[in-house]
Amino acid sequence: MNLRHEMEKQEHKILAPYAMKNSDSLGRSFTEKEHPYRTAFQRDRDRIIHSTAFRRMEYKTQVFVNHEGDHYRTRLTHTIEVTQIARSIGRALRLNEDLIETIALAHDLGHTPFGHAGEEALNELMKNDGGFEHNAQGLRVIELLERRYPQFPGLNLSYEVRESLAKHATAYDHSEANPDYHPEWQALLEAQVVAMADAIAYNNHDLDDGIRAGLIKDWTLKECVLWRKASEKHEAQMTPDEKEKYLRPQSIITLINLQVTDLVKNTVKLLKRHKIRNLNDVKKHKERLVRFSDQMAQENKALEKFLYENVYRHFRVEKMSQKSKRFLQELFAAYLNDPKQLSPRYQQWAKDSRCDQIAGRRLKRSICDYISGMTDRYAQEEYKKLFYPFEKI
Repeated sequence: MNLRHEMEKQEHKILAPYAMKNSDSLGRSFTEKEHPYRTAFQRDRDRIIHSTAFRRMEYKTQVFVNHEGDHYRTRLTHTIEVTQIARSIGRALRLNEDLIETIALAHDLGHTPFGHAGEEALNELMKNDGGFEHNAQGLRVIELLERRYPQFPGLNLSYEVRESLAKHATAYDHSEANPDYHPEWQALLEAQVVAMADAIAYNNHDLDDGIRAGLIKDWTLKECVLWRKASEKHEAQMTPDEKEKYLRPQSIITLINLQVTDLVKNTVKLLKRHKIRNLNDVKKHKERLVRFSDQMAQENKALEKFLYENVYRHFRVEKMSQKSKRFLQELFAAYLNDPKQLSPRYQQWAKDSRCDQIAGRRLKRSICDYISGMTDRYAQEEYKKLFYPFEKI
């Protein structure tokens, strides 16, 4: 019995007609024999989980640098939260959960150390040499930089996973059209679900972490409409002692549920309104179909503005961000001035035509690949080795 074949048949019976099925995949860049009891997207998921880049996310900043505290989100815990939310949405819409999980687990593999501050620093350093954007870097990771197979570079993931990463879009992700992945096609519904789950996750956990860190005060929270909606019911039913312990986590749970419920209901409405009957209808549709109602979209935008003003631009976060940028700028300059200080693998990579088609840019792109793959603590240790005279090499 071929279990994979049976699972593929079941998908056509269980999933919605506009869901992406394994049997309809456009395949891999390098041909491989199919697995007897795992579908293509299940294998993709497993390859991501076992990748070096995935493990490194444990020590990459979300908002607060790792040494600020043990309970703040990291890039890895963010990814796990995105995956959980995305699978819940996908299940409600009868989409392909394995594909959703795979995209969600991979969506931040290209992120730098020190969060968006690190990304901004590398983009500025590379502005005349192709720039830097973490979604595009994620594709480089899975297509080129991961080294686990002698037969091919990267992880050789299915086309749909790679395409979905190329088209990942949120308020903080602006991927440029990639000619290798049909820019004229709309993103798969599974990819759209992950993008929305990403936004729901980071808005809510950054709010949670901001409150925990003392950046957001009680009186400031009342300015946020979504927070008021989520917290007022709990607040009225709790004793002062219970409020101290449970108001924040209970309100965050309610807030996520409000957003997910609105998203699912509105998406079902849109699928019916636009008569989306199959995968081709999804690809041809000009706008994204997985989105909030107008009211929730407006309230969510207000939440993002609130976070920008009260968390991301808080003087403590700004200090961490500026310090992080200086770390990476000085590391980049040191490697560029003396490439022999680079890891031997990246010295060799700077000579490889796959690193960059333009020979004059290869060293910079190689340095960029090296730094973007670092964890926060590895970057800090490397900085000490390069600039502290008494640090052991």
